Amino acid sequence: MLTRFLKYLQVEKNYSAHTVRAYGDDLEQFFSFCHIEANSHGIARISHRTVRTWLSHLVAAGMDPRSVNRKLSSLRGFYKYLNKTGIISVNPLQRVVPPRMSKKLPAFIKPSEADNLFGKNLFPEGFVGIRDMAVISLFYFTGIRVSELAGLKTQNIDLGASSIKVMGKGSKERIIPLVPELELILKSYMAERENFFPDNGVSYLILTNKGGKPYSEMLYRIVKKYLSAVTSLEKKSPHVLRHSFATHLLNRGADINAIKELLGHANLSATQIYTHTSVQKLKETYQRAHPRA
Repeated sequence: MLTRFLKYLQVEKNYSAHTVRAYGDDLEQFFSFCHIEANSHGIARISHRTVRTWLSHLVAAGMDPRSVNRKLSSLRGFYKYLNKTGIISVNPLQRVVPPRMSKKLPAFIKPSEADNLFGKNLFPEGFVGIRDMAVISLFYFTGIRVSELAGLKTQNIDLGASSIKVMGKGSKERIIPLVPELELILKSYMAERENFFPDNGVSYLILTNKGGKPYSEMLYRIVKKYLSAVTSLEKKSPHVLRHSFATHLLNRGADINAIKELLGHANLSATQIYTHTSVQKLKETYQRAHPRA
């Protein structure tokens, strides 16, 4: 049953290999806790009490509530699939309440740090320098995810229309406009790309140092290298640049629904975390400025 579910996620839901692997790991851990085989019919006999006991065990072991909820989400997806395919008639997860989570505000760089990122001549000459600048710029100026940038191809870039076409989660396409600064960077990068790797047959926009397909670890390394030069944030990842993109837009008056569309969020609740960041900024300003604060 587990094998079929993971295949369903990969083929029908079009989830990434990383996501499918995470689902598999979470579910294997649960079945191990229950002392049952991952593909046995014992799975259908598990009750909501067993699930609650497992969650209590994870919390007692010191696991972060966010991680516990992620594992519960994997389990919900699995039992929803079993219910949908007729393997079970009653979904035990309907009687399970997730642990409460404190809202974790997203980490983002300051506008002044973003200025330093692009204004301190951090990027070296040659292909690697302009490639790295294109990577950092695409993350910061468009807010795209790591998987989206890794999958971006040259034909997705339309400099004439000043836009890029991004394939998001669930194979949903969205169009993101390009600001003039990013357009210039992409033009320079694509010219350098053609100089270094003419007709190499690789259609991906971002290339490795040897002209190959990009991969997530490479993009993480690039971002960490350059963010380390401008910020003291503990976390230095592509998602920090995605958070910075959204937060800076919201703080400058952008409509939250427009930000939702740019980020490729399925619903507004996922975008509203950035309003908390803005409210926090207002509180800090108030505390500093009000004579009676």
